[in-house]
Amino acid sequence: MTPSRHATTLETISVTIPADALDAYEAAIGQACGAVGFFLDEATGLWTVEGVKDQGANEEKLAAALALAELATGIAATPHRRATEAEGWLARTRAAFPEQLIGRRFAVRGTHLAGPRAPGRITLVLDAGVAFGSGEHGSTRGCLRALERVAHRRPRRILDLGTGSGVLAMAACALLHRPVLATDIDAWSVRTARDNARRNRLGARLRVIRADGWRSRALRAAGPYDLIFANILARPLTRMARDLAAHLAPGGTAILAGLLASQARWVLAAHRRHGLTLAAALREGNWTTLVLRRRAGEEQSP
Repeated sequence: MTPSRHATTLETISVTIPADALDAYEAAIGQACGAVGFFLDEATGLWTVEGVKDQGANEEKLAAALALAELATGIAATPHRRATEAEGWLARTRAAFPEQLIGRRFAVRGTHLAGPRAPGRITLVLDAGVAFGSGEHGSTRGCLRALERVAHRRPRRILDLGTGSGVLAMAACALLHRPVLATDIDAWSVRTARDNARRNRLGARLRVIRADGWRSRALRAAGPYDLIFANILARPLTRMARDLAAHLAPGGTAILAGLLASQARWVLAAHRRHGLTLAAALREGNWTTLVLRRRAGEEQSP
């Protein structure tokens, strides 16, 4: 449901934190809020993460997620609240969501934009009322650029792990003309990704399911995968390194993102321990995308 159809009062929850805590607090706010955005104050170098939710909703989930973020980062951030007009928030979201031209092949735009599409590009249209996965985040942009790099390998079995808005899964579907399995642990994200797939006429090729990572039997059964996207967070990526390597086909590629530059080395080290090698590292502002590869002919047991 987009804010333009909200009958209840909305509120904005925000925290201000340093860059090293951005990924943890973005994930925490996202646990309770249907839409999340973040903004850099260039004068101070601090980030503000804010999310919008129904007033009074998901309070226990928010408190628990913020406590975990503090424990993970060692940084305590006091959440600030303000009442938010649904229409005013939507107008702000739309103003902050211009068309994004990414790499050589992709354009990402909101449903609020009229006019002709960018020529020579694959245009992905997202609901302008959803403030995540819009292509502005450096990790999303890095993944799309990485996809362009590996498209010549023609992967057949493709997984988008932690799909969010579905933008990476849709990009792979549209560019490679292959079916894609997309998963997310969050039911709201699954609904959003399905809606976006239908909006872009990719629903027949893009299967979106709710799954708790590699614990899902459906996810494991559909592998091994020739291409895996995992635009998540550094710590979960590190914990899942063994499972990802086990379900990546020989010669397959993994595109890992959601990493600050300072986190990329230890995420890479975790995957190297399970036999993956670095093919490329792409920078987008403060964010790094890793392109990893498994050697052809190499077998590994799950």
